[in-house]
Amino acid sequence: MELLVFGHAGARVLVFPTSMGRFFQWEDSGMVATLSNQLENGELQLFCVDSVDGESWYAKERPPAERAWRHILYDRYLLNEVLPFSSQHNANPFLITAGTSFGAYHAVNFAFRYPYLVDRVIGISGLYDIKLFTGGYTDDNVYFNSPSDFMEHESDPARLKALRHIDIILAIGRDDSSFSNNESLSGILWGKNIWHALRIWDGWGHDWPWWQQMIHMYIGGHD
Repeated sequence: MELLVFGHAGARVLVFPTSMGRFFQWEDSGMVATLSNQLENGELQLFCVDSVDGESWYAKERPPAERAWRHILYDRYLLNEVLPFSSQHNANPFLITAGTSFGAYHAVNFAFRYPYLVDRVIGISGLYDIKLFTGGYTDDNVYFNSPSDFMEHESDPARLKALRHIDIILAIGRDDSSFSNNESLSGILWGKNIWHALRIWDGWGHDWPWWQQMIHMYIGGHD
């Protein structure tokens, strides 16, 4: 698995590409350039990871259980290889996960699965019910990687406390097909007293020019 690192200091940012995107997508799409000032000033350091979507959720020719298991392996790679790698390069404890479209799913899913590790999550134009990719099929691996599902039933006090610590930002265009799913997830979070920001943009807003504006506005920095 390949990845790219941009910046030299500041908050570590785990960056996910869009559906079946590659680790160089944020650079090619102008997202890295959008954050050039923060990167040069040592406010942020991006760790842009690759995806296995074509072998997992988007591999429609495979049984859903097999696709979910492939995602589990990817999740372990992030947890056991990428995060330690980022910490070796940057001792800053503040961790942000970020992504657009299907990358937003990954960013939010990882943050909500590991709330003790993540301090801020930025999900832009995301969809958070993974069952829409499995034809409604679910098992433990699907359920615990579908934020719309596992967050609805989250009741562990320690995990809820950790989740309330995260600075959660969901941004979505009002005309985006995933708008109602974002509203639903927001309702689930408020129902558990998890403060967050649901930022609704006029129109569709599901493309790189909007995403560049959104990431610049919401990512912030942390010394």
